[in-house]
Amino acid sequence: MKPIAIGELSRQAAVKVPTIRFYEERGLLPRASRTEGNRRTYGAADVRRLRFIRHARELGFEIEDIRALLDLAEQPERPCGEVDAIARRHLADIDDRIARLTGLRVEVQAMLDQCSRGSVRECRIVEVLADHGECLHEVH
Repeated sequence: MKPIAIGELSRQAAVKVPTIRFYEERGLLPRASRTEGNRRTYGAADVRRLRFIRHARELGFEIEDIRALLDLAEQPERPCGEVDAIARRHLADIDDRIARLTGLRVEVQAMLDQCSRGSVRECRIVEVLADHGECLHEVH
């Protein structure tokens, strides 16, 4: 594959140009080679790496975890225990967020269920929002 410009990398990896620059600044993507005219150029490895990063971000992995996963991916002979640990930690974070969102959903649904649909003066939603003690349970 011949070197490609940042716009083509953006298209092939389905990532916006500013995002590519962001990943370069954070060290997730190596600094691009430059032409004599100082234009960035990239290769097939950059496309693969950027797709990896994009997919990991879509799955909600944090930048530091992606950095660790990329480092581990460059050592294919190593056992995958560290990769597994990162993924398990991320799954636990997802489960925690789901539990918190489920609690929030229950709380908002309860406010809606208790609303008499009268005037704002009698609105249960406004009452609960104005006084945290009116909540069914502690929500953070």
